[in-house]
Amino acid sequence: MSEHKPGRLYGVGLGPGDPSLMTVRAVEVIAAADVVAYHSARHGRSIARTIAERHLRPDHIEERLVYPVTTETTDHPGGYRGAMEEFYEEAAARLAAHLDAGRTVAVLAEGDPLFYSSYMHMHKRLAHRYPTEVVPGVTSVSAAAARLGEPLVEGEEVLTILPGTLPEEELTARLAATDSAVVMKLGRTFPTVKGALERSGRLAEARYVERATMSGERTGRVADVDPESVPYFSVAVLPSRVGAEPVADEGRGEVTVVGLGPAGPLWLTPEARGALAAAEDLVGYTTYLDRVPVRPGQQRHASDNKVESERAEFALDLARQGRRVAVVSSGDPGVFAMATAVLEVASEGPYREVPVRVVPGMTAAHAAASRAGAPLGHDYAVVSLSDRLKPWEVVAERLRAAAAADLVLALYNPGSRSRTWQVGKARDVLLEHRAPETPVVLGRDVGGPEESVRIVRLGELVPEEVDMRTILIVGSTQTRAVRRGAGEEIVWTPRRYPEE
Repeated sequence: MSEHKPGRLYGVGLGPGDPSLMTVRAVEVIAAADVVAYHSARHGRSIARTIAERHLRPDHIEERLVYPVTTETTDHPGGYRGAMEEFYEEAAARLAAHLDAGRTVAVLAEGDPLFYSSYMHMHKRLAHRYPTEVVPGVTSVSAAAARLGEPLVEGEEVLTILPGTLPEEELTARLAATDSAVVMKLGRTFPTVKGALERSGRLAEARYVERATMSGERTGRVADVDPESVPYFSVAVLPSRVGAEPVADEGRGEVTVVGLGPAGPLWLTPEARGALAAAEDLVGYTTYLDRVPVRPGQQRHASDNKVESERAEFALDLARQGRRVAVVSSGDPGVFAMATAVLEVASEGPYREVPVRVVPGMTAAHAAASRAGAPLGHDYAVVSLSDRLKPWEVVAERLRAAAAADLVLALYNPGSRSRTWQVGKARDVLLEHRAPETPVVLGRDVGGPEESVRIVRLGELVPEEVDMRTILIVGSTQTRAVRRGAGEEIVWTPRRYPEE
């Protein structure tokens, strides 16, 4: 006598709420199932069952999976997580008994079964043991966009989907960095979500959708919603920015000086990414502007690297016309970069009322230091070797003072096509206070495609090997160079300074 075959498990996506948005496949699976299972709170009502009700038969075996807790507290010894784990195990065991008896089990799920759904907890416990099929469904994300009648994403835009249960700072960072977003699970999280939208500068464009496609549907602006009226089944939406009209309460223009970091998107902070996306005009040196993705509707104003004051004045003039302007700068804008130029012009009469904001970025010294180890682990000084804006005598005196104080030195702007002798002069000045064996980190194009990080000794530093894309980190008397493992050399400066 042969054993009977086990039943088949189905995770059935029902769509966002309107029964007419169920797929044909979902209807077929429910009609053929022996057992229909669905989750519900302790009050017994199940939204999933309500959506599928017209397709249920009198002879269906119904398994109601009742949550032991939802948002209230519990006296379970394992707390909320322990209570839920125990519930999922017990629910999976109940469904497994039907499957072992050869019955087909359809587990109903609002939206899509594998998108923030309780079905996935059954799937993880049962799918490896029984034949399983997941029937996808229309998600609340798609339903919300449809009810708003606004595109979610277009072209190269990025959509971020977030649970409202995240901490406000995490929500803020992610909302600032993305193009479009949907924040799920509002309800009691709504004040936190609204706060994150405000802090990220996105509140004015945020839309609210409640019970999309269901009775009692409501849409509007997040800024206008009473927090006390927000149910769990609601979402906040940041639609596509492409072609969007400026929102009415953006106010006057502003200039944001944005640090791009030393290279590439991995070095760009969420705040900087958001500031670039929100700008109507981008202003900057051509090489740096080329690192910013092109966005439809943005105006790009490129210029030569030697016209910083003119560039700052141009950006401030745009802002006086009501434009949101981002001035881009490599590394950190406040370290030998555009923030000073913008603020200097902004301190003059015609521009004093223009809002100016500085968004920091990873500076080249920290990037190069991270690749070499920890050479900046103790006190250090940052000096530009360029004598274009200050006399070389001033540079040399500052090098002597920092070297005499036994500071690690990060040397910016070491050389260019027109400046070829400064590195040699700086080496000679530092050798007055440093041993020739002092480790020197040469970081070139750190984070970029031509990255090169080498460790040499001060006495062997060859000026011809240094160009404008290189930063130098010169160790103090305490800095150590050590070979580890397969021979990799690292540099670090102890945090503890020896006592006299």
